[in-house]
Amino acid sequence: MGELPDGDMNHAQIRYLEAKRSVDERSRSRRVADRLFDALPESPTVGEAGAGTGTAVPWLLERGVTAGSYRGIDLSPTVIAHAKRTQPAALRYRGYDVTDTETGGTVGDFRFGFEVGDALEELRGHSHDLVVAQQFMDLVPLESAVDALTAAAGGGGLVYCPLTFDGVTVFQPDHPADGEIQRAYHDAIDADADRETRAGRHLLDEFRNRAGSLLAVDASDAIVRPRNGGYPADERYFLSCLLDFVEESVPPEAAPAVGDWLSARRDQLADGRLSYVGHRYDFLYRTPGEGT
Repeated sequence: MGELPDGDMNHAQIRYLEAKRSVDERSRSRRVADRLFDALPESPTVGEAGAGTGTAVPWLLERGVTAGSYRGIDLSPTVIAHAKRTQPAALRYRGYDVTDTETGGTVGDFRFGFEVGDALEELRGHSHDLVVAQQFMDLVPLESAVDALTAAAGGGGLVYCPLTFDGVTVFQPDHPADGEIQRAYHDAIDADADRETRAGRHLLDEFRNRAGSLLAVDASDAIVRPRNGGYPADERYFLSCLLDFVEESVPPEAAPAVGDWLSARRDQLADGRLSYVGHRYDFLYRTPGEGT
């Protein structure tokens, strides 16, 4: 189901972004990521649309990026302030030698920073070796977003769109109203002209129909399941947020069973019996031009 509510992030929503981090790390396609790092130059310039809490920075460092730059942009001042404040400290905790800067920090020859803004507009005016849009493409008009990302990648640059939602959601155990609830929830998302529940499959066509090369694509399904009556990390909270998103989006007149469905799901979550699967795709695309 859709990943983020509308509006600026408060601290509870920052917790949501952090709570889903373990889910995303587990589900990201290793094959697509390996292809990305095989294609990445030694000292890349990286831009990210929808940087969130800045989790791409430790990921790049862990994958061996030791020089270059990262610029993460997000609409939310709250989230960007959190990223600026916490990422340098988190990297120190992991053992990195970090020098703080006004917008982020440096680790050796790698510098990173975060800023508030419209990422599709801000990134377009610069040329990057890699542009990242993680869990982003189902929240924006698809064709114009791809136009902006490919422009930001320049000739022969890389566009990486991991964890792109694609309209299939499963909660277990089965409930008689599952189909009704999913349809009503997805209808509510699709009623927003800027959002699309089937972004994954349509992004596949969008990249294939362009002049560049779709280097890799793979499924990256989010899977959360209880273990011995509990959930790893903060994933119980992640699931509770998904249920809250359904409640906020689906009125009883659109799905009369929504109240009973939510009550049953919340009981299952409290008892450590609720599982979730969200269908997603990872994409790696190279723009036409130099370096292809």
